[in-house]
Amino acid sequence: MTEKSAHQPGDTLEVGGSVWLRSGAETLGGAARIALLAAIRETGSITGAAKAVGMSYKAAWDAIDAMNNLAGEPLVVRASGGKGGGGTTLTPAALRLIDTFRAIERAHRAFLQQAGAAIEGFAENWQLIGRIGMRTSARNQLAGKVATVTRGTVNDEVQLALPGGQTVVAVVTHESTEALGLVPGRDAVALIKASWVMLMTDDRARLSARNQLEGTVVRVTRGAVNAEVSLSIDDSTTVTAIVTNESVDTLALAPGQHAVAVFKASSVILGAGFGG
Repeated sequence: MTEKSAHQPGDTLEVGGSVWLRSGAETLGGAARIALLAAIRETGSITGAAKAVGMSYKAAWDAIDAMNNLAGEPLVVRASGGKGGGGTTLTPAALRLIDTFRAIERAHRAFLQQAGAAIEGFAENWQLIGRIGMRTSARNQLAGKVATVTRGTVNDEVQLALPGGQTVVAVVTHESTEALGLVPGRDAVALIKASWVMLMTDDRARLSARNQLEGTVVRVTRGAVNAEVSLSIDDSTTVTAIVTNESVDTLALAPGQHAVAVFKASSVILGAGFGG
């Protein structure tokens, strides 16, 4: 028996594609994340919005954290309970983002229709362009501006200023500094895996780790062995760490508690926008 090919010679090729908004080198959001924002606007609830777009509550919060971090300002604001019952609202920046995305999406569809009809081989080449794109698995993607670049004998120390005033320090090679065009004022993104982040509750402790970001615990999600702890560093920046459940209990980590995210400068990967 022969397997039928997904594409038959007589089939008509159609041009496809999707719109993604980017912040520097990282993806801020695509159709799914914009749909989540729109659903939050309609429902006034993270739970209701997640259900409306077919997303888990945790996945919705992860997407919101990522968008806030990369936007450099709050997009989603969760109000505490009270006379009005609290709820979740979008900032003016988020509302503009939805409108901008919808307008770009309409123009994008029109462009694909015109290009597909006018350019020979456009469909195959467009698919290849999409495959070339790369995403990162780093849980923490913190957007900021390069504050200082200190030249060393072999490596450079780069300080990235976050929106809330705290800084992230990375140690990179001279070649990386030059290749990424890292100079003061340049937009960049710090990538840190959640497993590289340690947490402490006493900010008076002396540690050799160069990065010590103070914040407030906003979520603790327990697993069988480890827990995912999210720390709000400022209004738009969240850092997530993966620690053991035992550590959560020992440090008494719970929402509202002050804590410090600790990670080495050598654990930070920097990214900068292409052609920017």
